[in-house]
Amino acid sequence: MTCLEPAPAVERLSDAAVVLRGFARDETAELVAAVDDITAVAPFRKMITPGGFRMSVGMINCGRAGWVTDRKGYRYEPADPISSAPWPPMPLSFRRLAASSAATAGYPGFEPDACLINLYEPGTRLSLHRDENERDLTAPIVSVSLGLPAVFLFGGNRRSERPRRILLESGDIVVWGGPDRLVYHGVAPLAAGEDPLTGGRRINLTFRKAL
Repeated sequence: MTCLEPAPAVERLSDAAVVLRGFARDETAELVAAVDDITAVAPFRKMITPGGFRMSVGMINCGRAGWVTDRKGYRYEPADPISSAPWPPMPLSFRRLAASSAATAGYPGFEPDACLINLYEPGTRLSLHRDENERDLTAPIVSVSLGLPAVFLFGGNRRSERPRRILLESGDIVVWGGPDRLVYHGVAPLAAGEDPLTGGRRINLTFRKAL
């Protein structure tokens, strides 16, 4: 007789949004190594908002499209505006994880073409926003946490709605779509700590269907 690992817990935030606790726990080392390979080609950078403010979170993309922000606005581009080279390809491990987690959350057939990779250091945060630059708003958002724990802010369809505070640990995945596809969300300032894979940092992978 063999001992089976307990199935990851599904924590429902709403009819259209879930947290998959520990869904990627066994893959974190592989995922972080893939991020290292990507950033060796296209390093993290702190982008400028249309209003001229520099974001505190480091960002880079992989896949057919990449999310960027500068004085021209928020948008997706097929190539890195700094190097003019195509974004690094999305690893197979990323695509498989995004599809399987979306299916587990009730969104079968998800095929992301963009993955925004965010790098958080102690004190950095991501203010409330919503992902609305994608052409296909019928596809869900899949957000994977790696490294240090963080407090995820999950709000409503209006910025004024007070968000819930949800602690996410390495390997947790949040999936939302349907009527919650355009909810406001963010990340509270990251607390200092030490993770065996990422050190004093947190990495987040956000998968989207952009094109």
